[in-house]
Amino acid sequence: QHPHRGFETVTIAFQGEVEHHDSTGKSGVIHPGDVQWMTAGRGIIHQEYHSKEFTQQGGTFEMCQLWVNLPKKNKMTKPRYQAITSHQIPTVTLSETSPTSSDNDTNNKMPQARLIAGELMDTKGPAKTFSPINLWDVRLPNKKTIVEIPYPAHHSCIVFVRRGTVLVNDTKLNPQDVAIMKTDGTSSTLRLSVLQSDSSVLIMGGEPIDEPIANMGPFVMNTEEELTQAVIDYRSGKFGR
Repeated sequence: QHPHRGFETVTIAFQGEVEHHDSTGKSGVIHPGDVQWMTAGRGIIHQEYHSKEFTQQGGTFEMCQLWVNLPKKNKMTKPRYQAITSHQIPTVTLSETSPTSSDNDTNNKMPQARLIAGELMDTKGPAKTFSPINLWDVRLPNKKTIVEIPYPAHHSCIVFVRRGTVLVNDTKLNPQDVAIMKTDGTSSTLRLSVLQSDSSVLIMGGEPIDEPIANMGPFVMNTEEELTQAVIDYRSGKFGR
């Protein structure tokens, strides 16, 4: 087990199972398609690992964990845990175009986005956040097609390719590649050109906090003094209360 303070961890299970226990008494198992959104806030101690059942059965394990910074005013908030199951996550169908209709490789499936957090096409994701955040799990089934996704021009934006090959605006991304998009306040559309069938990307970002960041190991605060206090509080047993 280990401590955290000052931010949130967001764990997305794609294959396999993740089990969680923390010092507030929360526990659970997330399955493929589920999301665990944990707010460390003023301090939490937790442990996460393969579920006992999955460890016994074995299989492919694939997950993604994000660290989400908290605004200064919320860094000492009470810890909380959101277990978001796959059936709670809405899916929207995206439109696509093909530069040459006779040359595309469609399989009668349409591109879709699972909205974990944020809003797209008048549909909102279930995650409760402290600042405006977008987290979309986008599936792109058809090679040689283009999908354009509206995105808030003033938000930061990162695109992570989980599977396949995609041209993001003018940048080619392969599996496990990441693109940090420019946020100049003018462009409000992500253009995804699908170069490989059954590609999948995570689109994430949000309204910039624009505050100083000080981090050390499992703590993310605003100043070095706050980091020192976090260590003192953890060693004195104040986390998770």
